[in-house]
Amino acid sequence: MSTLDRPLSAEVKGASAEATTPRRPKVRRRGESSPLARLTSHGVLTVASLIALFPVAWLVFLSLGPDKDDYLRPGAIWGKMTLDNYAFVLQNTNFFDWLKSSLIVSLGTTVIGVLVAATTGYAVSRMRFPGYKRFMWVLLLTQMFPVTVLMVPMYQILSDLQLIDTYLGLILVYCTTAVPYCAWLMKGYFDTIPFEIDEAGRVDGLTPIGTFVRLILPLAKPGLAVAAFYSFITAFGEVAFATTFMLDDKKYTLAVGLQSFVSEHDAQRNLMAATAVLIAIPVSAFFYLVQKNLVAGLTAGGTKG
Repeated sequence: MSTLDRPLSAEVKGASAEATTPRRPKVRRRGESSPLARLTSHGVLTVASLIALFPVAWLVFLSLGPDKDDYLRPGAIWGKMTLDNYAFVLQNTNFFDWLKSSLIVSLGTTVIGVLVAATTGYAVSRMRFPGYKRFMWVLLLTQMFPVTVLMVPMYQILSDLQLIDTYLGLILVYCTTAVPYCAWLMKGYFDTIPFEIDEAGRVDGLTPIGTFVRLILPLAKPGLAVAAFYSFITAFGEVAFATTFMLDDKKYTLAVGLQSFVSEHDAQRNLMAATAVLIAIPVSAFFYLVQKNLVAGLTAGGTKG
């Protein structure tokens, strides 16, 4: 046998050995999904995203129709799209006054609401004063009353304090809605922060307020972001209280000003659609600022309660 035949025979033997050896099935790692499961999940998420985006896209599309009855014939909008609705809203209405009022009320509710909710949640999370559990349940109980029941007593209180048709009065009313939920949220988030951090701050000579401001609040940024977002949205889109307590049309919020396009016998739906699109811009900007901390704050705040 020549030397050239030996490597060839060795290769043939190796190939035959590989052919006779059964291949082990691929073992899927823990948490790893199959290709079919991944394809299904992506398909479901895509469909869900389209369903969520369709109303927004439809609203933008209707806002480009020049006539108030174009929503009855949406196909006719393609040939006559225009931005005249946006120009009319910005130039011939009190849109910027409504925007100013909405920002004042929403930001005021956010600052006061988050401040009160954070201190309340921290106190209940760290301190064991008499009735602290009942206190939190009382806060939760206040959310069970409908708006119509609260309207008359709140109006009487604001009238006695001379806060009717004032931004401060509306901010305080919105805080009664935002603070209870945000206090529960912040309490759950503070429970996830180790108590040893408070003890370390006291060892370093910090007061309880100093510990809260310098050590705890920087760690609670995700929870604060969620509380701020909830407070802002609650005040920005509320209609019932703002309609009742604000009398001057220049002090209307955007949600109330949107109703001015609807009368008893007519509804300018094209202008309503354009205004609604403009209203969504500040909310989208605020969401963009806090979106990094929203998911972390929601999940961490729900681990303990």
